[in-house]
Amino acid sequence: MAALGSPLGTLRGLLRELRYASAQAGRPYRDTPAYQHVISAFRAHRVTSEKLCRAQQELHFQAATYLCLLRSVREHLALHQEYHGKGERSPEEVAGLVGFRLPQQPGGKG
Repeated sequence: MAALGSPLGTLRGLLRELRYASAQAGRPYRDTPAYQHVISAFRAHRVTSEKLCRAQQELHFQAATYLCLLRSVREHLALHQEYHGKGERSPEEVAGLVGFRLPQQPGGKG
């Protein structure tokens, strides 16, 4: 199994992704139910000297998985916006995109 890193790093990553998502919506990320849930879940499952919480590893794995999903969706949307097709293109435009020029026919016929 791959190393998950520290729970604090995972929490910070989750909060960063929530901040990115809420910035697109135009509202503060600390007012969202997702923020409140993540913070309360991490606080409830922290290890103290008095008890060993077995659910912490499960929570950390789920949080890391959700962080991967959020990051992947954000990066996918950025790539999709950058490389998504602009509709139907003429053969001259397509040839220009890859660095070619179409041959010119004599007599003005295209």
